[in-house]
Amino acid sequence: MPTSLATIKDRLSTHIGQELMVVAQAGRKKTTERHGILKETYPAVFVVDLDQDENSFERVSYSYTDILTQNIQIDFGNSDEDDNQ
Repeated sequence: MPTSLATIKDRLSTHIGQELMVVAQAGRKKTTERHGILKETYPAVFVVDLDQDENSFERVSYSYTDILTQNIQIDFGNSDEDDNQ
């Protein structure tokens, strides 16, 4: 698991344009699973364009802190390394 926000941002920046799945904590013992494409990375957040067949809104943003604190997990599915940041 990366130990800094800069490391997380750098790793995500290498995957811009790739499909991913985000599993987010949605409350007590609940998770939401969203599929989309990593669109952009910014200094504090990254943006995912969501699959319109599964979601009612176009995009969602997450903080790198969400990954660091394990509130969300990211899976690119097609890489050999563990991308759960």
